[in-house]
Amino acid sequence: MFDQWELLQQRFDQIQQELLSADLPVSKRSTLQKESAAITTLLEQHKKVASVKKEIDVINEQLRETDDAEMRELCKDELADLERKYQSEIKELDLLLYPPDEHDDRNVYLEIRAGAGGQEAALFATDLLKMYKLYAENRGWHASIDSFYETDLGGIREAVLYIKGKNVFGHLKFESGVHRVQRVPATETQGRVHTSTATVAVLPEAKEVDVVINPSDLRIDVYRSGGAGGQHVNTTDSAVRITHIPTGVVVACQDERSQHKNKAKAMKMLQSRILAAQVERHQAEMSADRKKQVGSGMRAEKVRTYNYPQNRVTDHQADITLKRLDMVMEGDLDEIIDALMEKERVDRRSQSLSFLQNV
Repeated sequence: MFDQWELLQQRFDQIQQELLSADLPVSKRSTLQKESAAITTLLEQHKKVASVKKEIDVINEQLRETDDAEMRELCKDELADLERKYQSEIKELDLLLYPPDEHDDRNVYLEIRAGAGGQEAALFATDLLKMYKLYAENRGWHASIDSFYETDLGGIREAVLYIKGKNVFGHLKFESGVHRVQRVPATETQGRVHTSTATVAVLPEAKEVDVVINPSDLRIDVYRSGGAGGQHVNTTDSAVRITHIPTGVVVACQDERSQHKNKAKAMKMLQSRILAAQVERHQAEMSADRKKQVGSGMRAEKVRTYNYPQNRVTDHQADITLKRLDMVMEGDLDEIIDALMEKERVDRRSQSLSFLQNV
C-alpha cells in the first residue's frame, strides 16, 4: 500500500498556495483544481482507513484488558465487523491510488490471423477461435463472429470475434501478440513436431466519443462476399471494405446479408482499431523508460507457447507453465488470465504516482 502520505499532503498544501495567486492563468488554475480534487479524495479515503484502524486497535486493547467472557464475545463480534469494514475501505483506497485501465469494462473485437506455418498455422488459428469462444461461454459472455475467412482445408486465414460482456477487455487484453504452437501436423507422415504461429489482437470497442471520423477520410468499397459455397455465397454486393485514408487502417465485413448492416459493423470495427492504435501509442510513450510489455498489445511479442506432445502451455508474460493444455484449449484460461491480471496490478503499483512528480 502507498505510504507517502506526508508527500501527498505537502503537494496538496502547495496547490492551495498556488491557487491563492491572482496572477495564475486560467488553464493552470483549472489543472491545479482538478489535481486538488483528486488528492482531496485520496486524503479523505486515507482518513477513513486510519479511523477504522484506530477503532480496531481500541477493541484489541479492550480484549487484552478484560477477562469477562460476555464482554470478550461482544468485542470479538465488533472486531469482526470492523475488520470487514477495514478491508472494504482499503480496497476503495487501492482503487483510487491505482485505478484500472479505463477501457477494462469495454467489449472487444478479438482478431485472429494465421501466421508462419502455412496450413498448420491456419488450423491452429481455428483452434484458438474455438478456445476463445469456449472461454467467453464459460464466463457468461456473448461471442459472435464478425468476419471469417477460411482456407481450402478448413483452417482460418483471418477471423474477427466480437465478445460482449462484463469486463471483457480487462480479461482479454493480455492475449494480444504471437501465439506459438508446437505439434505434429495432420499432414506430417514422419511424426515430426512442427512450430507454427497465429497472431491475436484484442481491440476495446470504441464509443462514439472516443474516435471521431471524418467521412471524407474514408474510402468505402462494396463487393460480393465469398464463403464455403452454395447458399453461403451472396449473389449481391453486400460485403463492405472501409479504408481510413489518414491512418491506412482497413476493415472489412461480410457476415451479414445486408450491405447496410455490414457497413455499420465495419465502422464500429474501424473505430475500435483506431482507438486501439491510440491506446498502444500512449502505452509505448508511458513505457519508453522501462521494459514493460504486459498489456502493451505489441504484436511482435511472443505471448504464449502451446506444446501438444507434452500437453503443456507456457505464458511468457506471466511466466507460468501448466501441464494441462487439453483443458486450456477447451476454454479453461482462468488460471493464466488471473496470473496476468495480478502481474498487471503489481506493475501498476511499482509506478510513481503522477501527482508526486511535482513535489
